[in-house]
Amino acid sequence: MTRASGRRWSRHRERPLTETSATFNALFSPASVAVIGASDNPNKVGGRPIHYMRAFGYAGEVFPVNPAREVIQGYRAYPTLDAIGKTPDAVVIAVSGDATLEQVRQCGAAGVKAAVIMASGFAETGEAGRQRQQELVTVANASGMRVVGPNAQGTANFANGAVLNFSTMFMEVAPQDGPIAIISQSGAASVMPYALLRQAGYGVRYLVATGNDADLDACTMTAAVAADPYVRLILVYLESVSDPAQLAHAAQVARARGASIVAIKAGNSQRGAKAAASHTGALVGNDAAIDAFLARHGIWRARDIGELVRAVPLYLQQRQPGQGRTVVMSHSGAVGVMAADLAERHDLPLTELQPATLRELGGILPEFGTASNPLDMTAALLGKGDMFPRVLHALGADPQADMVMVGIPVAGPGYDVEALARDAAAFSADRAKPLVVSAPQQSVREVFERHGVPAFVTEADAIGALAQYAAHQRLAKGAPTPGWPDAKRLDGSGLQDEAHSLALLAEAGVPAVPHRLCDSVEAALAAFKALGGTPVVVKGCAADIPHKSEHGLVHLRLTDAASVARAAQDCLDTLQRLGVASPRVVVGAMVKGRHEFALGVSVDPLFGPLVMIGEGGTLLELRKDVVTLLAPFTAEDVKAACARLRLAPLFDGYRDIPALDLDALAASAVALGDWALRHRTALVSVDINPLMVMAAGQGVMAVDAVVELKGN
Repeated sequence: MTRASGRRWSRHRERPLTETSATFNALFSPASVAVIGASDNPNKVGGRPIHYMRAFGYAGEVFPVNPAREVIQGYRAYPTLDAIGKTPDAVVIAVSGDATLEQVRQCGAAGVKAAVIMASGFAETGEAGRQRQQELVTVANASGMRVVGPNAQGTANFANGAVLNFSTMFMEVAPQDGPIAIISQSGAASVMPYALLRQAGYGVRYLVATGNDADLDACTMTAAVAADPYVRLILVYLESVSDPAQLAHAAQVARARGASIVAIKAGNSQRGAKAAASHTGALVGNDAAIDAFLARHGIWRARDIGELVRAVPLYLQQRQPGQGRTVVMSHSGAVGVMAADLAERHDLPLTELQPATLRELGGILPEFGTASNPLDMTAALLGKGDMFPRVLHALGADPQADMVMVGIPVAGPGYDVEALARDAAAFSADRAKPLVVSAPQQSVREVFERHGVPAFVTEADAIGALAQYAAHQRLAKGAPTPGWPDAKRLDGSGLQDEAHSLALLAEAGVPAVPHRLCDSVEAALAAFKALGGTPVVVKGCAADIPHKSEHGLVHLRLTDAASVARAAQDCLDTLQRLGVASPRVVVGAMVKGRHEFALGVSVDPLFGPLVMIGEGGTLLELRKDVVTLLAPFTAEDVKAACARLRLAPLFDGYRDIPALDLDALAASAVALGDWALRHRTALVSVDINPLMVMAAGQGVMAVDAVVELKGN
């Protein structure tokens, strides 16, 4: 990365937008700031905000509060908040954790709108600290005051110098206003991208490190900065998604004006989750649900700090990537080959150039060049100054050339780098197409950067940035999220037996295998006859025993009355021995599909129903070839998700295997998701395994299922 020019379901109570705006203004555009626990030493927590406001041009009033001094860093100091004689808009509280509550109480009584609490020793230390933290927030909110923190590094608006933050980074890396905002629960994770961005020449307007997220959390602050029309990119670091509604609102506001949000959600590994809990007191949510939630709202999920900032120049240029079809060009065949490999790894399509384009390129390139994609200009670029612009002109006329990556592995004397950069910049601006350069030589990158062309050290970085940007833009163009329907009741609680589970699925719109519930051998024989005497399966049916095969309660491919009778009696006897009060069996048609899938639901307490689709059978947990979607979604969403499965080629047919009925699978997944959303307050989970998927046009059928209810 280098320089180049509704319905709320979270734990937080609803707050009017006007209140949020007033709080945001108090923190980021305050007319006055008090610092309680102020220090004359700029290297102390209570001294740094004062030093920064003076150094970075804050024009408002600064009121240091410290009874031991009369003047602090050139400002008149006050013994108490009351002694100031007026109410500051915002307050920094930089006293010990034990003294914090009383200061919060005094600020609330004085009418302060917002406070940044830097003290630690709260929820991050355990249950006792969590209770102290809750008391602190309760006292603050009772007076209408909002709180950032505790355990917060603080807030900063570098456009006006309102830096209520104690990070040492701003002493080392000078701030500059710019179209980027950084919101983070972690202090360190806020200043790492800040340093990378500033060192690359980018300005940052807002930087917020919220700490324990007790009140004004990272999601709320993201929504606040999303409202600034100057901000075009918001970088977010989260260890928990404590307020999904605010984050969804932030994404909606940003997307509506063409801004983007890129987020890291940390704590998704087992060790990472444990570390996150001890670091911020956060409860880490279901990672698959978070993936689905972020994708639903057009937020790109970065996996590390490098990916968080990698595509910044492309986001700021805001040139549309179309379908992401990319042309790779270089004067090195090796760079072209490596870039093609990288593109495939990133699922970035290399375009098939039009015949007319290939003919034109054939007349430009030397005979030993390659007029295809990747495009090899060879070392002839050294002696032909007009080759590069002519090649770009040919590519610009190709409707399938959406983006361009130029690899310059070496450029020394004889290479007119200035002309190359000027031509690349003109092409990208005139055609409004993303163009990036990879060049290991810093001197080469600096020339392209000066002309506003995104330049990267390696082709891996360049291809990765293009792939991320193109995929994110497609994600952000998704349909607006529909509202949630009113929740409906379901009778029952706990695990449901197979018969009731299948009945619920049929009600939801998922085709279920024809079956009968029987409490005797005679009833089983009658069911066998009613089902047409075709091969049947006989299974024990008891809610307390969901894993039937482990107890010998599944009998397959039964074709005559005698075998049905024996199987039914065996199941009834086994259930009785296992202590089932009213033993029963299910007699169902024996259904054979083209492939076994699994379809399931898990209701996340924050995000709602998450629908899982994947390869079924007994090896489901081992293979883990699954995709997830957050309800509600469409059939097209299902098909796009299923294309990511390793078994996706089966949907189109493979060798002698006919194509699978993807339409029916998608329809069942949509129906299940909609049903789960309607019953989200009563439902815990659904497991359908297997869901038999037939050949195209022949449908799907659930042959076994377990539904778990929590009641209403």
